[in-house]
Amino acid sequence: MKRRDEPIAVLTCYDVLFARLLEAEGVDMLLVGDSLGQVVLGYDSTLPVTMDEMLHHGRAVVRGAPHTFVVLDLPFMSYQVSMEGAMESAGRAMKEAGVQAVKLEGGDPETCEVVRRLVGAGIPVMGHLGLTPQSVHALGGYRVQGREEEAAARLRRQAAALQEAGCFSLVLELVPGKLAREVTDELEIPTIGIGAGPHCDGQVLVLPDALGLNPGFEPRFLKRFAELGEGARSGVRMYVEEVRARRFPGSEHTFGEEG
Repeated sequence: MKRRDEPIAVLTCYDVLFARLLEAEGVDMLLVGDSLGQVVLGYDSTLPVTMDEMLHHGRAVVRGAPHTFVVLDLPFMSYQVSMEGAMESAGRAMKEAGVQAVKLEGGDPETCEVVRRLVGAGIPVMGHLGLTPQSVHALGGYRVQGREEEAAARLRRQAAALQEAGCFSLVLELVPGKLAREVTDELEIPTIGIGAGPHCDGQVLVLPDALGLNPGFEPRFLKRFAELGEGARSGVRMYVEEVRARRFPGSEHTFGEEG
């Protein structure tokens, strides 16, 4: 798709019902993101998410979208402790969840070696640079990365290193648009942007954010493509009112009272 200059549409997904919907509407790639920690499980960051939780949601997404390319995030400390741990985590993602690839964060030499070993074992790997949520405390919070010349140069070097190590694609999160364009032009592999401007090869958003299910979260890079939260609240309100007024269930919803 990059060679053909076809933009790649990616969305996060965490459950079977939305997986079915996204596959039906032609989303190119689904990311079972560790963002589920915040938007599904209610954690205040991605850090508490476990491998078992990722596998649980990954299996659901694969069942719902069997014909779509699915990538699963390796959560915090599932690949940083040892090479053996990284191999085990990625292997579980492929064997137990049935996804087609895994994603990990960072571009330091140790991470690149993990990528090299995983790819050598036949496990496709997507990289992730810029704002890497698993390192949010080390980065000083959720803020744009690569503004300074030295930081931009480091990101470009790490992007090249991840490509050389075998990554098939690279997420760029919260980086200036000019830098994202430079990295995209320099790499042969596709870049997938989130808060990285229009010049990446593809775009990804967190699904509940894009559909208006996460009220109060309104970063500059986010566009809401629907307002499902408002519709859901209206439906729940109507349900409660009808139950309390004994209007639901009616005879049409009751067995033995048809017609």
